[in-house]
Amino acid sequence: MKDFKRYTVTAALPYANGPLHIGHLAGCYLPADIYVRYLRSQGRDVAFICGSDEHGVAITLKAMQEGMTPQELVDKYHGMIKNAFEGFGISFDIYSRTSSPEHHQTASDFFKVLYDKGVFVKKTSTQYYDVAHKQFLADRYIYGECPNCHYPNAYGDQCENCGISLDPKDLIHPKSRLSGEAPELRETEHWFLPLQNYEDWLKEWILNGHKDWKTNVLGQCRSWLNQGLHERSITRDMNWGVPVPLPGAEGKVLYVWLDAPIGYITATKQWAERENKDWKPYWESDDTRLIHFIGKDNIVFHCIIFPVMLKAHGEFILPDNVPANEFLNIEGEKVSTSRNWAVWLHEYLIDFPGKQDVLRYSLCANAPETKDNDFLWKDFQAKNNNELAAILGNLVNRVLVLTHKYYEGHVPPIGEINAEEDMLIGDVKAFPGKISALIEEFKFREALMELMNLARLGNKYLTDGEPWKQIKTNPERAATVLHFSIQLLANIAVLAEPFLPDTSAKLRNILHLPHLGWQDAGEMNLVAENQVIGEPVILFEKIEDAAIEYQVEKLHKSKVQTQTILETTTTPEPANVLPFKEDISFDEFSKLDLRIATVEAAEIVAGTDKLMKLSIDLGSEKRTVVSGIAQSFKPEEVVGRQVCLVANLAPRKIKGILSQGMILMVEGDDKKLVFLRPDKEVQPGSEAR
Repeated sequence: MKDFKRYTVTAALPYANGPLHIGHLAGCYLPADIYVRYLRSQGRDVAFICGSDEHGVAITLKAMQEGMTPQELVDKYHGMIKNAFEGFGISFDIYSRTSSPEHHQTASDFFKVLYDKGVFVKKTSTQYYDVAHKQFLADRYIYGECPNCHYPNAYGDQCENCGISLDPKDLIHPKSRLSGEAPELRETEHWFLPLQNYEDWLKEWILNGHKDWKTNVLGQCRSWLNQGLHERSITRDMNWGVPVPLPGAEGKVLYVWLDAPIGYITATKQWAERENKDWKPYWESDDTRLIHFIGKDNIVFHCIIFPVMLKAHGEFILPDNVPANEFLNIEGEKVSTSRNWAVWLHEYLIDFPGKQDVLRYSLCANAPETKDNDFLWKDFQAKNNNELAAILGNLVNRVLVLTHKYYEGHVPPIGEINAEEDMLIGDVKAFPGKISALIEEFKFREALMELMNLARLGNKYLTDGEPWKQIKTNPERAATVLHFSIQLLANIAVLAEPFLPDTSAKLRNILHLPHLGWQDAGEMNLVAENQVIGEPVILFEKIEDAAIEYQVEKLHKSKVQTQTILETTTTPEPANVLPFKEDISFDEFSKLDLRIATVEAAEIVAGTDKLMKLSIDLGSEKRTVVSGIAQSFKPEEVVGRQVCLVANLAPRKIKGILSQGMILMVEGDDKKLVFLRPDKEVQPGSEAR
């Protein structure tokens, strides 16, 4: 392998429209952090770069749903994501964001270089336009009937019911999510990146030049290249994003997949300025190794599109490796944020305080490095109780207890060394090299296994040496066994740091170790004789069944239920019952999307005496609904109530407020309205049918 002078390591920019879950951590950020911590322990020059991806249609849609501006939305989730990373010890040198002025400038400059070189192709096409809102509509701003399965709420780019990819023009009876009206087709101009022009170069660079890449990465790249590449649009008609820096391009922004990877360069510039460094060697010098850590859904962007952008620009190095992971399922099912089938990092930090390393260990041990893998709460418990506590924690506790019991906490002197110590010295010396080789090949799961094998070796040596017996008959032998056991703990403290940083820090503090790096590991003289070491500690507490049962129950409760029984709170007299309406078909009825929602806040709409603005929780999202209930309820009377919502009623503005649905009500004898609601509390977002 080439000897690199410095490393630029990037982790995929998480999308700032929601919190992080453990699938994100396992797929990208934990392996990246392990690798970077390993590089730092070797004294390598490394820049660890990440930040929030804050542009795109999904951001604007979520902002509309939550009644916020796009900037308010990304501010909210940027902070939440950044805090979660810090909570788990993900040691970025900088965590930036793509909505910053610095990024807008960097992305604009990058675009202009490619534009001036004539890289892009300009084309005119027809696109849906919302006349009422006077703007072109991105794919996700259009919904309609799927031509394949006839689902009534298919997106313009995909039907979530049958999974088919769509063009907005494929939809039957398309409508705008802004106005609810049918949009019209109008001509618009956009710029395209002709990927097909770089197809031969990509085949040579990837398939011949990077045969050492992971098989799952090479397989996906080969599939894309064999299908043939095509030009891809790099601009969108929107107001949220990096404006296209050309005259006459008002109302157009860079497509999010173009500006997001440039965010790595922006963040490196910001970090270098803060540290009084020159950013250019980290992106322009051939003796820098550029590595992208991503999930498998980002392979095409980081292995094909971004390299084409860098190649076309001409001033930047190309990625040397892209060690993408596959997906992590939870309890046998795919993660689904819309169904709330996820283990959220910010909630884990609350539910399991001080146990960040337990999750790091569990996720690394089950890392989806070459295929999808599964996270099970019972397995998480077993990893803690049967491995971390029973093997590593037990070794540390035994050694500390015996040292304090027999030597008042002082490291005992070495006596005569026999065959056991000779073998131990040789075995320990080999571990740094074994673990290092696996990390260099991005085999973090196997590397972690070797770390635990070192702890197993320590337990065996201590058990075989029996210092608690030898102290009576051969005290010199007891001292030797404990001395070498302490040295072995010091090696674990150094080698565990990339995987279990909190645990490593605790061990270093207990053993009063000076700053030791990877090059020091493998030696058996890391702690001086007669050094006083810390008191015995329990590094890993046992996790009880009740805690795990709670997490499993919580996960299933949060999942959107498939059936809810609804009843009215009162039964109106026959005189109040209106005549039945004409029959409708089952297909017409099935178009209704009825959901149970919880009212979180309420206020009277200014200038009215009938309208109330409700902020409601649908489990997977928040919405604003304007309802004519103000003469029947006070705002404080409805907060906390569960209601039935027509969730797929096209949004419309009422008194300047975008209302996203309709609350179902019944009129009582006193002409007061009564909520339709379930007879017991259910999970927000549950379907009524």
